[in-house]
Amino acid sequence: MTTTNTTTPHGTSASFPVRLRSLTKHYSTGDRVVTALDDVTLDFAAGTMTAVMGPSGSGKSTLLHCAAGIDRPSAGEVLIDGTDLDGLDEDALTVLRRDRIGFVFQAFNLVSALTAAQNVELPLRLAGSRPSADEVHSALAAVGLADRHGHRPGELSGGQQQRVAIARAMIARPAVLFADEPTGALDSTASRVVLRLLRDLVDRRGQAVVMVTHDPAAAAYADRVLLLADGRLVDELPGAEGAEAIAARTAALVVRP
Repeated sequence: MTTTNTTTPHGTSASFPVRLRSLTKHYSTGDRVVTALDDVTLDFAAGTMTAVMGPSGSGKSTLLHCAAGIDRPSAGEVLIDGTDLDGLDEDALTVLRRDRIGFVFQAFNLVSALTAAQNVELPLRLAGSRPSADEVHSALAAVGLADRHGHRPGELSGGQQQRVAIARAMIARPAVLFADEPTGALDSTASRVVLRLLRDLVDRRGQAVVMVTHDPAAAAYADRVLLLADGRLVDELPGAEGAEAIAARTAALVVRP
């Protein structure tokens, strides 16, 4: 396998809203120290979709959580729009996550008692803002659910719930949208709808999207696919190679015993 260094030292924070420098994460389990991330350096450009793949325990979710400021790395730097997250206290980090980072989870994480419109506007209301009805309508219209604004999550399909979650993540116009297995709980038809929507955010809005997935068919929607093993970046290939080629490269990863 070929390790790929994708750093671009002369790029600006605007062109690379997410920059990771020598990112390392250790966990202690009893007397044993586990290295979940091992000196990972990456840039994620605006207007691109990146899929992150690898075997279970390869560090995919840890990479996403550290990049999104959900977890703190043991060493290295995470820069969002040029801001080093290590220099932020918890309050400042919460504000940055709210304003500059969108996050979509596999399990949707919608509030069951709220309507689709209320779920979409919830992050802004928690921040003390009062989004207009037009803003919320536009966010739902962008994911094809303007006519479902009054429906609660239990009245929506899984795919529709995930699209509401995307609208909620996007209403603040974040610098980057992180997605952790966004199609993992969906059937193939709903998955394609969600993936086309994410692809559209990249192509039409110049959004940076970083997606963790186990699904080679989902990864094929991305511009590039990063392969992790044992917390290290071990290979990179274009999504255009297709699902079969991505599956073959992923299956060939060698993991330390």
